[in-house]
Amino acid sequence: MNQSELGFLLIFAAGAMNGSFTLPMKFTRHWAWENTWLAWTIFALGIFPVMLTVLTVPALSRVYVEAGQGPWLLAGAFGAGWGVSQVFLGLAVNELGMALSFSVILGISAAVGSIVPLIRLRPDDVLRREGILTLCGVALVLVGVGIAAVAGRHREKALANATIATGGRQASVSKGLSFATISGLGSALVNFGLAFGEPLKNAAQQFGAAEIWSPNAVWLPFMVAGGFPNLAYCIYLLRRNRSAPNFKNSGTEYYWALAAVMAFLWFGGIVMYGVGAKKMGELGPVLGWPVFMTIIVLAGTVWGVATGEWRGAGKQSLWFLGLGIAVLVIAIFVLGISSGMFGERG
Repeated sequence: MNQSELGFLLIFAAGAMNGSFTLPMKFTRHWAWENTWLAWTIFALGIFPVMLTVLTVPALSRVYVEAGQGPWLLAGAFGAGWGVSQVFLGLAVNELGMALSFSVILGISAAVGSIVPLIRLRPDDVLRREGILTLCGVALVLVGVGIAAVAGRHREKALANATIATGGRQASVSKGLSFATISGLGSALVNFGLAFGEPLKNAAQQFGAAEIWSPNAVWLPFMVAGGFPNLAYCIYLLRRNRSAPNFKNSGTEYYWALAAVMAFLWFGGIVMYGVGAKKMGELGPVLGWPVFMTIIVLAGTVWGVATGEWRGAGKQSLWFLGLGIAVLVIAIFVLGISSGMFGERG
């Protein structure tokens, strides 16, 4: 197995982890969404990134001095933008529901997060065979998540007897799609942080960090900066909904452990993606990102079906769901071929 193939497998596993991270939320029923999300934010965007970076990147302060202010400020800016996009994620779900909003968001993120680094890092390859194959793979990702969106819409109709029902009021599809578009563009900033964080990764290796851990020098400013918008939004909801007392509910002490598991799956998946993209070479962020997004969709779908979210959705919904999954699997195959072609060129 060459390094490119190993990187592809690591990204596959990373997507499975990331697509499973919300599963523990099904067991925090006595907390509001903002209670669980605040606990997750503390672990995933605060404690874990700091611990991992300190343990794996020697002479951390010297790394940031050597790289200069620009790279870590850029990583922090990408992180803050991504953090804001998570607020729009919540707004999109409020208008569209999870099935439709997540499909739109991940589709936009997969496309933008792959194409922009391709154009920026290897513009000469865009119109060559390998570049065209990559673009075809991204197009298939978009088709797959589009079909998944149709499945989600049929499911919501079957379960709620309405196109979209949110809290007893008529939801705005156009507004929801606007929120989802903003969130999808912001979600791609995760990949931008990695793709354009080479000065930080190089400085980390210069001061003794192993190559596979060098992306942690990027994740630290990215995650910490991304935590602030998430914290602010959760605090706002805690005050508006008066849900802060939920933290004191009897029998919910272990919910913090569940939030830590969520954080481990999510942040662990992000870290593993960084390692896998690094092993795939210069175009790892180009080829790995749509695969990462696709596996997240697949994992989320599998868990959704396994936990009964699609029970009673009807045969038409499940047919579209199966078709969407098939297209996404083909997309992974196409992107895997393009990965090997780039690897052959070195």
